[in-house]
Amino acid sequence: MTYSVSPIGFVRSCFKEKFAIPRQPQLAPAARGVLELVAPYDTGDAVQGLEQVSHVWLLFVFHQALEDKPRLKVRPPRLGGNQSMGVFATRATHRPNGIGQSVVKLDKVEAGRLWLSGIDLLDGTPVLDIKPYVPYADVIDEATNTIASAAPILIPVEWDDQALMQAHQHAQRLDEPLVALIEQCLAQDPRPAYQNPTPERRYGAQLWDLDVRWHYPQPGLIRVLEVVPAA
Repeated sequence: MTYSVSPIGFVRSCFKEKFAIPRQPQLAPAARGVLELVAPYDTGDAVQGLEQVSHVWLLFVFHQALEDKPRLKVRPPRLGGNQSMGVFATRATHRPNGIGQSVVKLDKVEAGRLWLSGIDLLDGTPVLDIKPYVPYADVIDEATNTIASAAPILIPVEWDDQALMQAHQHAQRLDEPLVALIEQCLAQDPRPAYQNPTPERRYGAQLWDLDVRWHYPQPGLIRVLEVVPAA
């Protein structure tokens, strides 16, 4: 038996590519976006009452990670990308039906639009459903997960003076907390864990309409080199 589902909307996100997206929601509170609903859900009726909710669960599709052949085992980044584990023991993007879920902060509700923060969703992500976060049911005090028992260890992020000035200028233009967004995303060290970059190696990611470039001047330290309009 097969089932058919259709998106109820699409996310317009600060993340324009997969690289540097936090590996879980809420790790970058400055990561913001808008869920634009499609008909017939783009009216006030569908979101009536949602203004009483601080957070929502989003069920969505990993639209750039869909695969024809199911994976039974994956190599989660949290384990360094070198250790395999059953797909159902992880939150890897390689899902049997390409379905993901994230709990995100609901900042504002409008007819046809939800303004979100703390997101980990790629621009253009199709959303299948929205469910309100219910603290008394969704928080389980005694829950454990020994695979990922704590948030990832953050590494320091420094700035070249010119890069920081560029970030502040673009933050004013975008009316977004750009400096915080860059620091929150990079502090989680988006590079593959198995890489040991030399100081000469440059990394980059697109946030909003900008290219952010950085390097590792020494192990355990990131330095932002420039923040410039995307080509």
